[in-house]
Formats: sequence, C-alpha cells, structure tokens
Amino acid sequence: MIWFDLITPKSVLFFKPIIDSIKAKGRNVLITTRQGEGYSEIVDLLKLYKMDYVDRGVFGGERLADKLSASIERQKALMEYVSIYGASKLVCLCSVDANRVAFGLGIPIINFYDIPLSDHSANFKKALPQARLTLPLSEKVFKPFVVPDDIFVRFSLEPEQIYEYNFIDPLIWLKDFKADFGYVRTIFSKYGIDPEKPYIVVREEEYKSSYVSRKYPFLYEGIMEVKKITGANVIFIPRYESDHLKNEFPDAYVIEEKIIIQHLLAFAGLFIGGGGTLNTEACYFGTPTISTRSFISHYDKYQIDQGLMVWANNREELIRLSGELFGKRQDEKAAAVFTEMSVNLDYMTDIIIHGKHAPNHPINMFESPD
Repeated sequence: MIWFDLITPKSVLFFKPIIDSIKAKGRNVLITTRQGEGYSEIVDLLKLYKMDYVDRGVFGGERLADKLSASIERQKALMEYVSIYGASKLVCLCSVDANRVAFGLGIPIINFYDIPLSDHSANFKKALPQARLTLPLSEKVFKPFVVPDDIFVRFSLEPEQIYEYNFIDPLIWLKDFKADFGYVRTIFSKYGIDPEKPYIVVREEEYKSSYVSRKYPFLYEGIMEVKKITGANVIFIPRYESDHLKNEFPDAYVIEEKIIIQHLLAFAGLFIGGGGTLNTEACYFGTPTISTRSFISHYDKYQIDQGLMVWANNREELIRLSGELFGKRQDEKAAAVFTEMSVNLDYMTDIIIHGKHAPNHPINMFESPD
C-alpha cells in the first residue's frame, strides 16, 4: 500500500492524477489528511473530488506552541494508524508529520517539492522549515525544472536521488481542464453576482503557515481602491475563516463553499494572489496576475521573467499595477510558455511504484519510461 499524506489544497490537486494512475496499475493507496477549527479546505476538496481519505490530527493554528503540540499529537495518531494498516512507502509534498513517522517506522519516503526556499536564489537562511525537516529524510525527491539541483544537494541528498520533471506543478491537473463559463454563472447565481460584469478574484497569503512571518496588511488596505478604479466586482476566495472578510469588505463577495476555482480564474479580468498555486493557475489561463506574496520563489520568478505575472509589495504598487493590467489578457504568451512543458504520469508513477531508473542525471519528463 502506498501512503499519501495530503495536508494542503495543492497536494490534493497535484496528487489526484498520480493516485488515479497508481490505482489504475492495480496498487492500493492510503490517503491521510488533517483539518482544524476554521480550516476545512483540504477535507472539502477531497470530498469535492470524491477521494477516500482518513482524517488524522489537526491543523495547529498560528502560535508556534500550538503548531508543535498539534504536530506531536498528529504524529502519534499517524504512527498508530499506519502501524496497523501498513505502508510500503510514503509519497507527499514534504509533510513534516508523515515524514517523521515514516522515517521512524522505516518506510521509504518520496517527497515532491517546488519551494524549498522562500527565495529565488540559493540563500539557505531562507530554507523553509518543512524542507529542513523532510528533504534530508527522503529516499527520492521530485522537483520541477525551475529549481536548481544544487539546492536539493545542500539538503544532504545525492544527485542520483533527485528526479526533475519538466513542468510547473499546476500543469499536472490543468493539462486536461476545460474552463466553462456556465459553471461560473451557476456559482455567481448563488451569491447574487452579475455574470456580465467584469470581476477580480482575490486570494490571501497563507499567513498562518510557518513559512510566512506575519500577516501583511497592504492587500486589505488597497483592494477597495482597486475595485473603484477598475469598476469590477471583487471576489474573495478565503484561505481560512471567511467572517472577517465579509465584515471588513461588505462591498465584495466572499465564496464560502469549496468550488472548482479554476473556472473563475480562467475568465477573471485580474487575479490578485498571495500564494503560489492559484497564481500559477491564473497565469496558465492567461489571466493578468499580481502576486502579493511576501517573497518570490523560483517558480514565481520564472513566471515573472516570462511576463505572465508581476509582484507588488505595497499598497501603491498594488493599485497602480491593477489599473495597468486589468482586462489585459496574456493568452498567447501563456500558451507559448506552457505548451513547452509536458507531463508524463506513467514515468512518474513507475518510479514511485517500482523505484526503477535511478538516474545519474536529472530525468527529462519528455522521455518515455524504460
């Protein structure tokens, strides 16, 4: 049985096609996850995509002591469960709890990771806590082409343990996706949103995460001015609780249910995002995109360099860039960038299942399996 610990919304989307492929090859899969007070997004997404899962442990919140306590308790719960049902290997996006349990139980670990540093250089002072606590435990690591191998080597990995794929992570679930404005109309009708009026989608930074030092205010301070200068509806996709957004922005809309957000991103006049995944999805659709993240990762830098995204780090920049970019599609540029990438699911799942083709150089995902 291959164990997947899915603890972020992105991990659900990223691993769903991989899990489906592994199941199609006749292998059993165990999915574990977590939730917590005010944080049910992962479970909601698993339910939305009809993925069977086992809920073990909780999200620790904002305080470091609470995070540590929740992590310790979750590791114990995972250890007890996995010890009973067994697992031949762990696959995850650097889940600290699952890595610690798998390592302690002698279960081989395969980590996927596209953001080892909160930086786009090689400054290891900005190594993410998750990376420090997981990557050195890996038997194998998969990474996108935009992150240099040397960074992973510095996490105590040998070059032959590093597997490179030739795409940015969201392509794995977007490559077969077809955007449908009918879906947008259905969602908008539930919230009384005029489907004929241009709209801006907004996503907060993951400010409760251990890799974000604090909650930055400029997005909240500038968003109503952005609404004013563009004349667009503002639609928030909350990351945590939604009440504070509804109270603070009564003239905006807050989507409170879990939806297939990609449909909204594809037709938006502008996307403003404080994370990574939805930013890349918006870029993929050619939607003008502003990153308000507190740092620039390797894949952020790649998309900025390709002209698909810009970065704002204060209120004035956010307002100015919103006015300049609103409604200016990047469809041709996005197509040119993303059609150069390719996803080979069979190759990836064969390596996960069989552990074959240990390379002495990064794998080219355009190649066919041996």
